Amino acid sequence: MIDSHCHLEMRQFDVDRDACILRARDAGIEAMIAIASDIESSIAAIDLAKGHPFIYATVGIHPHNASTFVESATCEQLRALCSDARVVAVGETGLDYHYDHSPRNVQRDVFVRHMELAQEVDLPLVIHSREAKEDTLVLIEQCGVKNAVLHCFSGDMHMAEVLVSRGLYISFSGVVTFKKAEQLREIAGMVPDDLLLIETDAPYLAPLPYRGKRNEPSYLRYTAEVIARVRGISPQDVARITSNNAKRLFGIGEVASSGTITYKIRDCLYINLTNRCTNECVFCIRYKNDFVKGHNMRLLQEPEADEIIAAIGDPTAYKEIVFCGYGEPLIRPDVVKAVAGYVKALGGQVRVNTNGQGNLVNDQDVLVQLSGVVDHISVSLNAQDARTYERLCKPLLDGAYEGLLGFVRQARRYIPVVTLTVVEMPGVDVAACQAIANDLGVNFRVRHLDVVG
Repeated sequence: MIDSHCHLEMRQFDVDRDACILRARDAGIEAMIAIASDIESSIAAIDLAKGHPFIYATVGIHPHNASTFVESATCEQLRALCSDARVVAVGETGLDYHYDHSPRNVQRDVFVRHMELAQEVDLPLVIHSREAKEDTLVLIEQCGVKNAVLHCFSGDMHMAEVLVSRGLYISFSGVVTFKKAEQLREIAGMVPDDLLLIETDAPYLAPLPYRGKRNEPSYLRYTAEVIARVRGISPQDVARITSNNAKRLFGIGEVASSGTITYKIRDCLYINLTNRCTNECVFCIRYKNDFVKGHNMRLLQEPEADEIIAAIGDPTAYKEIVFCGYGEPLIRPDVVKAVAGYVKALGGQVRVNTNGQGNLVNDQDVLVQLSGVVDHISVSLNAQDARTYERLCKPLLDGAYEGLLGFVRQARRYIPVVTLTVVEMPGVDVAACQAIANDLGVNFRVRHLDVVG
């Protein structure tokens, strides 16, 4: 995991800073971002980062300290500090209308100066916003902020939705573990994978079971565990997702540059068989991002059956083996059959996620080949009629919608479990799609837009 926001330079760590850092590393913390709150702490954060290759620094003036900002002198100091190689962001900056330690008009002016500086030096921005939703959003919009994180998010759902629409990151602290933080947990479940971060904000806001005590980076796992629970994934998934996001935002470490063949999500193993597809769905994640749950999906070349089998290992170690990935797996039915046969021979379970056009694209009945080696086929319907399907899924094959329905009818003869799925989005009549599934005598599932994997 990466602790995207902590204050290791603060005096609260003076007595055991080295031991605290060691505990963090022992707890699996890959990297930590030491966040500055004034000039003095900016310098201290940089010095700390220079002594540890896995610690990085930011420079900035916290809104509590906005009154100390001297227009030209402070800007020059911050600009000079930003040139240090260990500095990865500007901040934290923003607005705090809860304590009002600095006048609000001063906070706003200093926030704008930080936004301008971040754009000038081409670094991301770390934003603090407490009880200042409207002004925060207005200034972000006016200044055209495009690369930033709202740390220790404490706003409402509307604020989160606006930030997400702008492509800004949202970070959650130990507050999400508090018993009365139901609304915050709901928001933590909504933020798209590619905009999610976690932090401690140490020494503040220790998570349960340490609430009220000094926080430290080694406690990050408690926040990860709660977020995993509300998102229906594993803590390992959260660690991978948020670490990759932190690396991309702050430009640190290494992010996988090419696609993976197999990738684990929760207790299932997914197979990325191809990036080719016979649809160009307007909502498809592959047009927005290379990553699903922190796994890079852009294949340099399509894997053969023996490569996939070697990557799977023991299929019984997983709940099921799922053919999915960034393309349509039944474009390669022979490979699906070979790998699925291996999985079934060793006692594993097999699911195929498909757009239902396997028979059309291969000009043959692929379901006959899959009989006996595939336990479950999940078919993406995504529309209540052919016209809507053409508009949303943009099929490359003629007669795709009717071909899909025919595929589902035939699948019932060969595959034990068949499910129709739809993405819940404008234009999709979910009730009508449910009726189609009922008429076909198959299962039905609704998927939320932008929730992938």
